[in-house]
Amino acid sequence: MALQGLRGGWRAASLLSRGGSRQAVQAGIRGFASAPTEEQDLVVVGGGPGGYVCAIKAAQLGLKVTCVEGRGALGGTCLNVGCIPSKALLHSSHLYHEAKHDFANYGISVGEVSMDLSKMMAQKDKAVKGLTQGIEGLFKKNKVKYVKGYGKLVAGGKVEVPQENGETVTLTTKATVIATGSCVTPLPGLKIDEKRIVSSTGALTLKEVPKHLVVIGGGYIGLEMGSVWQRLGAKVTVVEFLDKIVPTMDGEMRKQFQRTLTKQGFKFKLSTKVVSGEVTGDTVKLELEAAKGGNKETLEADVVLVSAGRKPFVEGLGLEDVGVKLNKRGQIEVDDHFKTGVDGVYAIGDVIPGPMLAHKAEEDGFALAEQLAGKKGHVDYDIVPSIVYTSPEVASVGKTEEQVKEEGVDYKIGKFSFMANSRARTVDTAEGLVKFITDAKTDKILGCHIMGPNAGELIPECVLAMAYGGSTEDIARTCHGHPTLSEAVKEAALAAAFGKAIHA
Repeated sequence: MALQGLRGGWRAASLLSRGGSRQAVQAGIRGFASAPTEEQDLVVVGGGPGGYVCAIKAAQLGLKVTCVEGRGALGGTCLNVGCIPSKALLHSSHLYHEAKHDFANYGISVGEVSMDLSKMMAQKDKAVKGLTQGIEGLFKKNKVKYVKGYGKLVAGGKVEVPQENGETVTLTTKATVIATGSCVTPLPGLKIDEKRIVSSTGALTLKEVPKHLVVIGGGYIGLEMGSVWQRLGAKVTVVEFLDKIVPTMDGEMRKQFQRTLTKQGFKFKLSTKVVSGEVTGDTVKLELEAAKGGNKETLEADVVLVSAGRKPFVEGLGLEDVGVKLNKRGQIEVDDHFKTGVDGVYAIGDVIPGPMLAHKAEEDGFALAEQLAGKKGHVDYDIVPSIVYTSPEVASVGKTEEQVKEEGVDYKIGKFSFMANSRARTVDTAEGLVKFITDAKTDKILGCHIMGPNAGELIPECVLAMAYGGSTEDIARTCHGHPTLSEAVKEAALAAAFGKAIHA
């Protein structure tokens, strides 16, 4: 396949917009030791999950590849200030909560349980550093050039990367991939300072446990970060504009999920909008009103987390100058092969339409690398799983019950509660269920939704079955180890395929 060329890059302002410090920006644009002087087959702009996977796979397929990343560390938002550090804190806070509230139930006496937040943060930072350095190692192993700096798209198949010393390094390439990810969507009337009014980045680095944390937005990120600080002792209030949390979740699962969070101590203000916020000393005063208009009220907190969504990060890329077009949502328009309207320029991940998920970006990058190497890469967006890493976790793939009803599909439901799963009962994590949605005539799996322990580790079996057009009978007739949590998946499949589970 012939490769034609363009450009890539983005400016240091991006890191500041995502909560990074100016010092981090300066570190991110220091010089590099091995700038390629020969023409590259591919320059990937952005070293996050989509970008670095694309770069590595393309290099493995024989292309000459350079990855441009200005953060100063590879891994993007996900690894540096997103998925990875949040999961570290979710794990640490879960251990603390168990030690404080549950150990005695197992005959374990530890006395007064205390917490050292600085050590908790240090463990998180150590994990992040090790993983970012690991990606650098993978670049070296696969002969991917790594250029540190923020670039600018220019005509003629070139990527210009300004350096700290004032010089500009120019890369020449046959193809460019834009993989610059996403940034926090700001809310009018609220200025994020990452101290009192924080984004998810600031919520990962708080110096002390808030007495009252208000989370604006009832989506995955807000509920995960709310869980961290609630377990550590904060009162948590979630303010959501819609009349429901996590609107993309299956309705039955959502109701159970919200009941569980409420039982854990979460407070919810649904159908409520934030009009404004003001920081006075150590207090944030939020002015709220009903989403459809009405009486206003004031809500005070010591920390407010703005988690009302993310938007594609395309500012400073110079897209307009080179003819790359955006849609009404600010996403880069691409065809089914990730091509923009400009020859040689491609885009993947959060900057294009589709779910803003790290694993979706990785699939984009892998598929595009194959296409650029003359192979047939593709992504099935109908079976991209989504997971919220609270306790219990909630994982989903495919259609919700509401969606199949709206489409007029004749469907069946198969459900199984973790209360009847021996492994879950043994370790006292039996809250939740597995739910299959299938075609009533063919038994083809249309969707699977799991709320329960390790749901994120259980959903891939269902994704794999759906990838091959599988049925619940396929899963039901597959031997599952005993005692395992995965038996709940088999039992739900039995209920869908044959009308009854064994242990229910």
